[in-house]
Amino acid sequence: VQLQAFGGGLVQAGASLRLSCAASTPTFSHYNMGWFRQPLGKEREFVAAISRAGGSSTDYADSVKGRFTISRDNAKNTVYLQMNSLKPEDTAVHYCAADDNMVLSRRNSRYFYWGQGTLVTVSS
Repeated sequence: VQLQAFGGGLVQAGASLRLSCAASTPTFSHYNMGWFRQPLGKEREFVAAISRAGGSSTDYADSVKGRFTISRDNAKNTVYLQMNSLKPEDTAVHYCAADDNMVLSRRNSRYFYWGQGTLVTVSS
């Protein structure tokens, strides 16, 4: 499974961005999908996840809850991260990842496939 994330950029605080992650596999709906981010000099951290198939279950880090929305379009093999009310502390390289386990997870180690990352920079 190859994942390609895009949509990052430089925005001012309070702005919105939508990240997209396109998957190469025709079995995209079989995977839980997650978004993670890594600020410069810090460890990678969980942002959001959505369950396989119809995406009936979602999970968010407390730091983004209420501001970010994860969604998926299985017909397009794509997962999205809508980011609203962006803050300077959201500045990071954002990665998408795929997990074929049954249970939605926040753990990096559960995700086997990773995209290359897209940089989001939020200025104050």
